[in-house]
Amino acid sequence: MVMLLLMLITIPLIITIYISDIELEDDKITYGEPGGDEESLARHHRRTSNVLSSLTKFVWKIIKWFVPDIKHIHDAKLKHDQAVELLRWLFKEIPRLSNKQLEKIGLDKAIYDAIKHGMIEFIDEIIQLYPEIIWRKDKKGRTLFANAIVLRQEKIFNHVFRLGSKQRITLLRHDIFRNNFLHLAAKLSPPSRLDHISGAALQMQRELQWLEELEEILPPKFAEEMNENNRTPASLFSHEHKELIKEGEKWMKSNAASCMVVATLIAAVMFTSAFTVPGGNDEKTGSPIFLKSNAFLVFVIANSLSLFSSSTSVLVFLGVLTSHYSEQDFLKSLPVKSILGLFTLFFSIVTMMIAFGSAIFITLNERLAWVSIPVIILSTVPIAFFTLLQFPLLIEMLVSTYCCRIFDKPKL
Repeated sequence: MVMLLLMLITIPLIITIYISDIELEDDKITYGEPGGDEESLARHHRRTSNVLSSLTKFVWKIIKWFVPDIKHIHDAKLKHDQAVELLRWLFKEIPRLSNKQLEKIGLDKAIYDAIKHGMIEFIDEIIQLYPEIIWRKDKKGRTLFANAIVLRQEKIFNHVFRLGSKQRITLLRHDIFRNNFLHLAAKLSPPSRLDHISGAALQMQRELQWLEELEEILPPKFAEEMNENNRTPASLFSHEHKELIKEGEKWMKSNAASCMVVATLIAAVMFTSAFTVPGGNDEKTGSPIFLKSNAFLVFVIANSLSLFSSSTSVLVFLGVLTSHYSEQDFLKSLPVKSILGLFTLFFSIVTMMIAFGSAIFITLNERLAWVSIPVIILSTVPIAFFTLLQFPLLIEMLVSTYCCRIFDKPKL
């Protein structure tokens, strides 16, 4: 605390002294001999630079003392900047080298590794300093565009694609296996890319989105072309994703079955509690005793909403379980059903706990009103658990289904 106060006092003091010195020096230069003294002006600039340098070093030492980790960040940033400068120097020499020399130094391997690890800055620099690189093919006859698709690096693909209409001609090229860009998108993603997506069903959805968006960009004839194995992109996709479809079906059914059990239990409890209202019924009229209570109105509304939403959730998850699980079902149908089922299940849990809290309040209001408060607070625990366990999956489904575009779709 003392050091912090010392820093807060010392830094403004140094800045004040520095400003005062500059002002005095300015006065000397301004009101000196007519025409000004160039030597004095040079000394003034040197002194200004020295004071600024000393001030920067002092402030930097103070910051490092209070935040030790900032030194590691600074060193990492410095290494990064030095690496970028080295890359720029190397890339400037590339146009002077022949193809044999480029193969000898392993340029194609370096570019492939950069794409594989998503090193966008590396690709940016090499394209900027050596634009012809986008036409270069590796041993498999694949360009930057092709490898970005195979390795599922949409950010790199987006950057290269936005270079201009002339460069988009590379989209029409084939590799040595006669694969067009749709064939490459039909191949299974590398495990390192699939692992970033939770659940085999969402992984399958992502694979379909790649193929679908490329179909919108590329010429229609590409969908009918065959590679050297006599497979169209659709046929190759089905062949490559057999296991992923099975895993996606298993994951979706397991998730639907678990949620369906919970929704069924909630529906059963809410249906029963509708006929056993808190406080009981009047023996003469048969009407609920607390019919005129506001808390009873809350109970009835929450109970009804919970019953309706849980019943909806059961039916939706039943639709998931009885689905055909074709490839296209993973693109929209199954994710939309899962989103609706999870949302209605979450809503039914919330309204069920509201109904429970209002029932406790009605029952204990006259004698033990204080007990209802902690009970109502504790009733939020199931909601919190569901939010922590299932809500992230719901959000991910919403984003991947409605808010996520892989790349832009300019027309050829």
